[in-house]
Amino acid sequence: MINLVYTTNWLNAKYDVFFKDSDITIQQFNVLRILRGQYPNPCSIKLIKERMLDRMSDASRIVDKLRAKKLLIRKECPNDRRSVDIVISDKGLELLKSLDYIDENSKDIFSSLSPEEVNQLNILLDKLRD
Repeated sequence: MINLVYTTNWLNAKYDVFFKDSDITIQQFNVLRILRGQYPNPCSIKLIKERMLDRMSDASRIVDKLRAKKLLIRKECPNDRRSVDIVISDKGLELLKSLDYIDENSKDIFSSLSPEEVNQLNILLDKLRD
């Protein structure tokens, strides 16, 4: 257990380097990627929460911070005034495009493992969560 927690923190520190100059967090990056995956269709807070990697994060607060940075647009849902539609903005799309290199560069984090070991690690982590 300690090794998993330690490794999680180690990975977060590695990823923080990618976001140092972009003024967003890894959780905000995750929400923007969810929105880009839905684009041009809107998302609800509920959908964002379901798809977030870090389920302990406050999706509403993250959306508010991204809205303040003009990285997304939040509107009342025309069909249900209690709900909101959230769509990534052009500025958000541009930011993600500038960060697309992260997926490729993050592979370096796992360069000490063979493809078979990476596959085995994924299997074991999935098994642990089941």
